[in-house]
Amino acid sequence: MRPVGAIFLGAYIDRIGRRKGLIVTLAIMAMGTVFIAVCPTYASIGIAAPIIVLIGRLLQGFSAGVELGGVSVYLFEISTPGNKGFYTSFQSASQQVAIFAAAIIGFVLSEMMPADTITAWGWRIPFFIGCIIVPFIFVLRRTLEETPAFLAMKKHPTPSEVFSSAALNWRIIFWGMMMVAMTTVTFYFVTVYTPTFGKNVLKLSNSDSLIVTVFVAISNFIWLPIGGALSDRIGRKPVLLTIAALSLVTAYPALLWLVDAPSFSKMLTVELLFSFYFGIYNGAMVAALTEIVPAHVRTTCFSLAYALAAALFGTFTPLAATWLIDKTGDKASPGFWLMFAAAAGFIATLTIYRGGKAMETRQAVPA
Repeated sequence: MRPVGAIFLGAYIDRIGRRKGLIVTLAIMAMGTVFIAVCPTYASIGIAAPIIVLIGRLLQGFSAGVELGGVSVYLFEISTPGNKGFYTSFQSASQQVAIFAAAIIGFVLSEMMPADTITAWGWRIPFFIGCIIVPFIFVLRRTLEETPAFLAMKKHPTPSEVFSSAALNWRIIFWGMMMVAMTTVTFYFVTVYTPTFGKNVLKLSNSDSLIVTVFVAISNFIWLPIGGALSDRIGRKPVLLTIAALSLVTAYPALLWLVDAPSFSKMLTVELLFSFYFGIYNGAMVAALTEIVPAHVRTTCFSLAYALAAALFGTFTPLAATWLIDKTGDKASPGFWLMFAAAAGFIATLTIYRGGKAMETRQAVPA
């Protein structure tokens, strides 16, 4: 649903405005979260229960497809000259607060509740917490002003014009997606897959894995704005190429060192290394992607490139890592998936910035 949301909600935001679009995406995400939180059990309503949960997840994915892009574009367009990387990095940095909170909640629940209780109803608690946060975010977004860049546009494209422009710029979207692959794969590895990797592969405790996730979230939060600010000073291309190259040559050796004699300290060290890669690279990448897509369809093209990368590479990271370990018998083999993502980011960056400047965009409608 992420690419679908990127296309349709992205076109809506490019047409109606950044501020109004962010309110709509929040409302859709809230609906999906509420559906899951209050869904009756299978025992009480039968097959309708998983259908309701599925609808809730589809709504969340539909909203998530443009949420990151919408916020990133908003931050990019309100930022001061020379600080766009620093400003836009805080969209991703804010996600780390959520990762931190989720890890803490998971740790507390696992310590306070038996596994049976969590399975029965305890899993709903994080969703209810999300529901409580929504009104605050809604009030916050209603106070936002529209971006000067959007207001300065002489014409706002219709949905058909947005789709035409996106089609004309498919090369930028494709290479943008490949550039984002490095971000999404590393992010899903150090956050989503870490508890599974720690427990099932390294045979560490649940609490150890959750504690590592907490430290990773803190590390990500620190490195993201540093990466954005660094790219403002020395350029996006050098930062992206350097980090992608480092990840390409160190991902597998680092995991090989970890699985040779697994321990909490070694897992924390390796995960913090990958966190450094993610933070610095993503801090530069979000601003880079925002700059290279056409301004009049910025939300749609940004969101589509990011959503495709998340759908095709990021969310498949746990599956790819598990499959590689199963097929090769090598517990360090997820490093090959990380290396693939790093290679994709490296090649995409070289292609996008060929000749020292970004790829040219095409317009189906005047900006």
